[in-house]
Amino acid sequence: MPSLFENCGMSQLMSLRYGTLPIVRETGGLKDTVEPYNEFEKTGTGFSFTNYNAHEMLATVRYAERIYYDRKRDWNKMVERAMAQDFSWGNSAKQYEALYESM
Repeated sequence: MPSLFENCGMSQLMSLRYGTLPIVRETGGLKDTVEPYNEFEKTGTGFSFTNYNAHEMLATVRYAERIYYDRKRDWNKMVERAMAQDFSWGNSAKQYEALYESM
């Protein structure tokens, strides 16, 4: 999702839910909801790039492709983490409730 700006789209949330790891530009809601893969810490729920240009996007797509083919175990763990995320209204309401109670 090479968005120049994104408040909080639904596409990346659906992608996470169904285990299709998103490739996003680090902006707005995309940055807030997709944790970039870190090969050293074995964390992340997708892939991201910083600047709005085709070269960075293509490099990130190729990087994701290498992980898919060469580190299948890491890929599958990332799919599990992505699908386990909870962006439901119920979870959001609980977080807001906790915030208001702390004030």
